[in-house]
Amino acid sequence: MSSVEEFRAEIRGWLAANLTGAFASLRGRGGPGREHEVFAERLEWERHMAAAGWTCVGWPEEYGGRGATIEQQVAFHEEYALADAPARVNHIGEQLLGPTLVAFGTSGQRARFLPPIVAAEELWCQGYSEPDAGSDLANVRTRAVREGDDWVVTGQKTWTSLAHESQWCFVLARTEPGSSRHQGLSYLLVPLDQPGVEIRPITQLTGTSEFNEVFFDGARTRAEHIVGAPGDGWRVAMATLGFERGVSTLGQQVGFRRELETLIELARRNGAAEDPLIRDRLARAWTGLETIRCNALRMLDGVAVGAPGPEASIGKIFWATWHRELGELAMDVRGADGMLAAGKPYDLDDGQRLFLFSRSDTIYAGSNEIQRTIIAERVLGLPKEARP
Repeated sequence: MSSVEEFRAEIRGWLAANLTGAFASLRGRGGPGREHEVFAERLEWERHMAAAGWTCVGWPEEYGGRGATIEQQVAFHEEYALADAPARVNHIGEQLLGPTLVAFGTSGQRARFLPPIVAAEELWCQGYSEPDAGSDLANVRTRAVREGDDWVVTGQKTWTSLAHESQWCFVLARTEPGSSRHQGLSYLLVPLDQPGVEIRPITQLTGTSEFNEVFFDGARTRAEHIVGAPGDGWRVAMATLGFERGVSTLGQQVGFRRELETLIELARRNGAAEDPLIRDRLARAWTGLETIRCNALRMLDGVAVGAPGPEASIGKIFWATWHRELGELAMDVRGADGMLAAGKPYDLDDGQRLFLFSRSDTIYAGSNEIQRTIIAERVLGLPKEARP
């Protein structure tokens, strides 16, 4: 395996050589609030990457990856973001489900599901949250019953990102009647293109529909499509969440830095930087971004030795709050003009989209309130919150 700098130079050179021709127009496309942009073209780009061996770089080589170290994975995500390459469409399969199957899946499951993820031939979504089980995920009510060689799934999931573009969903369902909270849950792999599955896009503040409601009404999946043992779904689901907050967060922060630099340049051009309060907030945003990066690197150091520390718990709440505040700052830098769309229908610029989409950062993947409870109880060891 090459050194980190050699690996960084290799991916940088490949991106420079390949983000050309038909793919040149994809630079900067997609991302939060813009996930609808040129989706088919970005999927084609993803498959182009796969053909060159640039998907799933952190997976073991035996499963189609490159066996890249943590440091090399960080380099990959940073160089990808620095090249302004298009937002990935296979993130959930590559960064969440794939590592989960490597860790918990059977040999048959790995053989069936990992190659299509590597090739970007099958896209996945995450069936966790429900109307009454969002941040309180243990309140899951979607149920699955074993009937012969199948599991039969009935229930509703919500906030299901990119379900309308996906072929499969990994679903957390209650498989033990009478169980409650963390007990009796199972982790099922469910095909979406079948009778008994209805997907309804949810229109967001940005006017787009990244996430959806998904209704299961007797939907079926084969009995062997359960990851881990029946009733052990909570442990597998929590592992997936751990993978979600992995090395790709470093690439996310490069995107954050680009947003901040664009905002600073705008403040200089329109005179907002002459306001001492705006200057102070811009400086605080810069120091906050440096703090996010340091916390992420500390977290990855812990992951490398198998023992992530408390920074893994504080990372999400910190960056989510920071990004929401950056959206508010973007509107203040814009001034009154920021309240007007450029045209119809609902033509938003990047700053407006940042402001609106970042309102969700402190809600999805565990709201700030839930994150504070986790930190208090599981990291600091404080008494548990009273619950009915």
